[in-house]
Amino acid sequence: MTAVFDHVQDVLENYKAATYEKDVEKFLSTYATDIHIYDCWNDWACIGISKWKQGVKAWFDGLREEDVVLKTDFDDVVIEENDNLAFAHCRVTYAAYTQSGEKLRQISNRFTFGLRKENGSWIIKHEHSSLPIHMETGKGIFDLK
Repeated sequence: MTAVFDHVQDVLENYKAATYEKDVEKFLSTYATDIHIYDCWNDWACIGISKWKQGVKAWFDGLREEDVVLKTDFDDVVIEENDNLAFAHCRVTYAAYTQSGEKLRQISNRFTFGLRKENGSWIIKHEHSSLPIHMETGKGIFDLK
């Protein structure tokens, strides 16, 4: 899929739509082939689009098996950019619903995206998601309080 993202906000909107549609290729169209990701789940880092595709496909396949609707929201978005480089940081909330609209679960993560312009389109070159850690339990805090 060839997509052009004229604005950093377009990248975020595509991310949101692709997660809702569970469309792996649409989702990956926002990422550089040499993407470097620090994620909250499993591996310390994910390097390269093929490795990222495996994780995204497993995520979306799991959502399909559960038959859930995933809604993604970006809050407190801050975007700084120049002609060729940009970064954005925000809170990303994922909420899973039944087909009838009943909310099953929700988590929020902190995200930072590093983007660059490639062939006139913004793409994500680096992504970092994180959670605050509860000091007494050592567990991640998934809900903003």
